[in-house]
Amino acid sequence: MRYTLMLADPVPRLPLLTLALALVLSVANAAAQDFPKLKSGLWTSTTTTQGREKGGERPSLLCLDDSVQREMYQMSVGMMAGLCSKHDLKVTGNKVTTDAVCDLGVTKMRSSSVMTLSGDSAYHTEVRASFDPPLKGTPKDSVTVIDGKHVGDCKAGQQPGDMTLPNGQHMNIRNWMSGAKKG
Repeated sequence: MRYTLMLADPVPRLPLLTLALALVLSVANAAAQDFPKLKSGLWTSTTTTQGREKGGERPSLLCLDDSVQREMYQMSVGMMAGLCSKHDLKVTGNKVTTDAVCDLGVTKMRSSSVMTLSGDSAYHTEVRASFDPPLKGTPKDSVTVIDGKHVGDCKAGQQPGDMTLPNGQHMNIRNWMSGAKKG
């Protein structure tokens, strides 16, 4: 399976990719990594990136279940295999650390992250990344903080994977992942 990350408009896609990868890392195969999956239901996450001119905190919502977590994990493994020459992941207790070097086509990204899980109902992630060359409108180096927490059941009418992005746009992350797999 081949994954293509389309970066025609990279600034909006990178926060979504960061969110997706953060969630994916927290739900990595429990048997292989021996730590809990995130609780099913509605999750809110707030993403803040230092040095970002517009925005500040960017909240999003995601209706999550085991199948979406599994699909996000499988997609991330495929994306990392196709884009990253290095991806080290280490799980120690409630902490997940990663180091990666990825070729995103228009830039090379080096990143390191630390995710701290609070059981299966909250997480705090700090991602440090550098881009060479920097992307249009973004600094060469960035620090992104993502705080997520379970807020209850998914809303009436929501399907697993339904997401509300920081700009208010609604999408289903499964559809986004299907589009990323093509190409």
